[in-house]
Amino acid sequence: MSPTLTSIAATLAFLSPELLYHGYDGTEGLTGFPNIGTWLIFAVILVPIYIMVIAWFVGEPRDTKSGLLGVSYLVGLTTSMWVGMFFLTMIIGIVFYGGMPEPIGATGP
Repeated sequence: MSPTLTSIAATLAFLSPELLYHGYDGTEGLTGFPNIGTWLIFAVILVPIYIMVIAWFVGEPRDTKSGLLGVSYLVGLTTSMWVGMFFLTMIIGIVFYGGMPEPIGATGP
């Protein structure tokens, strides 16, 4: 390897964390499920969904078969979104933060 390529590689290795991370680190303290955004989504934003599902089973006319079909659709959509976001989160962690996110990879800085 020529000295020029070696110096370019060394410069890129030195600058890449700053270029990729822009000084951002992972969240400190609680990570994952118990962050405030999760509680906001499950407690406030999804209230209409909760009301809709309850109405399928307690409203008139009642059709348990259709209600269970709707619940299975909701579970399937939710599972596909969570699994897809899980893999996307792993890819983003590897590409932009240099490793797997905390529950999977090593903890701490």
